[in-house]
Amino acid sequence: MDRIIGIDYGRKRVGVAVSDPLRIFASALDTVPSAKIIEYLKNYAQKEVITRFVVGYPMNMDNRPSEAAADIEIFLKNLAKAFPDVPVTREDERFTSVLAHRAMIDGGMKAKDRRKKESVDRISAAIILQSYLDRQNKDKQL
Repeated sequence: MDRIIGIDYGRKRVGVAVSDPLRIFASALDTVPSAKIIEYLKNYAQKEVITRFVVGYPMNMDNRPSEAAADIEIFLKNLAKAFPDVPVTREDERFTSVLAHRAMIDGGMKAKDRRKKESVDRISAAIILQSYLDRQNKDKQL
């Protein structure tokens, strides 16, 4: 089945999310050490067809890339090398960590579990991907 992968890239960890085959919902998938993300995605691609990557892109409030964008650019180059035929969309990731924490609270996650940064990264990746999917589905309805 065709899947879109959402990525919340960080220097230490990468949150990964995946779309359902109909591209309606994003689900948190995993948190992977940054040094292993390309290997992880290659392994995933052996089981599922990846049709697009949606990568969170850090922006400041003035709509300019933040300092962390330099790390993302390096990752994007490595991703393009490993998956030259898979398109990449950059998705504004402002406030995704705040939204992830809110989703964990609303979902009834215990405070102890909410402190785990791995959970925040996974859920942030799902929020990034869901934002993209919602926009694409809205455009199809117009």
